[in-house]
Amino acid sequence: MGWIKSLRRWGRRTDGWSLASAAGAAVILLPILYVLTGLLRAPNDNWVKVKQYLLADYVLGSLKLVLVTGFFATLIGLVLAWLVTGYSFPLRRFFRWALILPLAVPPYIAAYTYGTMTSYTGIIQATLRNRFDLVLEPGTIEVMSFRGAAFIMTLFLYPYVFMIACSFLERQSASYVENARLLGSRGFMLFFRIVLPIARPAIIAGVMLVIFEVLSDYGVSNYFGVQTISKAIFQTWFGMYDVDSATRLAAWLMLAVIGIFVLEKYLRRNRQFHATTSRSKPLSPSRLKGMAAYGAMMFCSLVWILAFLAPVSQLVMWSIQSYRKVWRTDFADLMLNSVTGAMIGTVIILIIALIAARTARLLSSGAAYVLARIMTAGYAVPGAIIAIGVLAIFIMLDERLMPIYELAGLGKGRLVLSLSLGMLITGYVIRFMATGYNALEAGYEKISLAYSEASRTLGASKMRTFIKVEMPLLRGSLVTAFIVTFVEIMKELPLTMLLRPFNYNTLATRAYQYASDERIYEAALPSLLLIVVSLIPVLLIIMMERGKL
Repeated sequence: MGWIKSLRRWGRRTDGWSLASAAGAAVILLPILYVLTGLLRAPNDNWVKVKQYLLADYVLGSLKLVLVTGFFATLIGLVLAWLVTGYSFPLRRFFRWALILPLAVPPYIAAYTYGTMTSYTGIIQATLRNRFDLVLEPGTIEVMSFRGAAFIMTLFLYPYVFMIACSFLERQSASYVENARLLGSRGFMLFFRIVLPIARPAIIAGVMLVIFEVLSDYGVSNYFGVQTISKAIFQTWFGMYDVDSATRLAAWLMLAVIGIFVLEKYLRRNRQFHATTSRSKPLSPSRLKGMAAYGAMMFCSLVWILAFLAPVSQLVMWSIQSYRKVWRTDFADLMLNSVTGAMIGTVIILIIALIAARTARLLSSGAAYVLARIMTAGYAVPGAIIAIGVLAIFIMLDERLMPIYELAGLGKGRLVLSLSLGMLITGYVIRFMATGYNALEAGYEKISLAYSEASRTLGASKMRTFIKVEMPLLRGSLVTAFIVTFVEIMKELPLTMLLRPFNYNTLATRAYQYASDERIYEAALPSLLLIVVSLIPVLLIIMMERGKL
């Protein structure tokens, strides 16, 4: 009996890791499956209109934004990563950590800032008129367009590729690059023939994060008037008050994401990227001289100024002008709420992501890969749609638990879970599982299975092998996963707005409240505090990597 053999084979390969991974996936998948059931419901009249008149423009807008942003963010992130890891030039050590800082700036805040800075009354045109008597033609530096949206998304999303590629190149590429240099490979030939192929897992992991971030964005595309599927979901829900059609749009978006996962797996089929020796050493940068050194420094400076220094400096100026009107005594509570929620969500995500990544690696089966990938699909779904699924599941749980609430004296018909911080944390875990998982998966790609097999052969248990062998090798990937996940949760807006407990505010919600009222100057202070709080873990981790903590 074939099915009996399959069952026995599955039973032999099942252990605590795979069971824990399956349990975590089941919890995460419930709200996502609720969204996917939108495809099984009968479409209404609104959906017919959306499909007939608007859907093509939304799909085309999302596709263009993904392609343009993905290409330029990858290009900039990878070139910067190779410059600061492969070469030595003036200010290289500064740029190694400074080019990560734009990750702390929420793209929607950057969009508001650049939109105001480049307007007719903004600092750029006002300075040109008042200091240099130069009046620009309308539209000369206009960013309120598709090009502006792609510009903002590229500048503030390239750190995903930069961080993961830097971590990969510093630890993985030394022997390959140095051997290539000994054989006479230099410059572009070294980059295209050696660096690009060996950095492929890191590039794919970074690109996937960029694509998901673009697909799920609402603030930038809405502010710049770009038609995207994410924007269509919000317009259908809040403009037409049609949750069914919004859920249907989200379900189709999820199917597209699953298609991207399958394509990525197909492209990486039968390819191994881990080192074949344990004698790895850091990459020694090659010294640049003359114009090449200053060219590298100027390129890094230009990106850093545009992506961090200019918008943050503008926010500082606006904060100084407006803090007397904006500052309240509850700002400490806003920061505490932001940090607490981000920390709890990040820890839970890293635990589940470690279990899932390890299970997928050891089982090496298509089912394990699909399971792990579906767990991370929530990153491509707009926060508002995940909120629908999470809210539906928690209300259902509350209805089942109401008899227990009554016995506990909490009152009749009381909703406990649906009004708790746990519901918001659950939304964070589902939404940002991909940020932790992709970084850890890229880390596991670097570790040969021979290490784990040698440990097991010497009598170590799976848990001891995981703690003593795999965890030290995963340290860099864990650090990257922590930074990216923590900062992403700190910046998250739609999910926090919809799932937060009553009277629970964060820096992101306070900044949005001001910005949505066209009070950009007043939004500067909470935006700046959000950036500062997000920067703290980034700087601490950088100091830990350098051994200063």
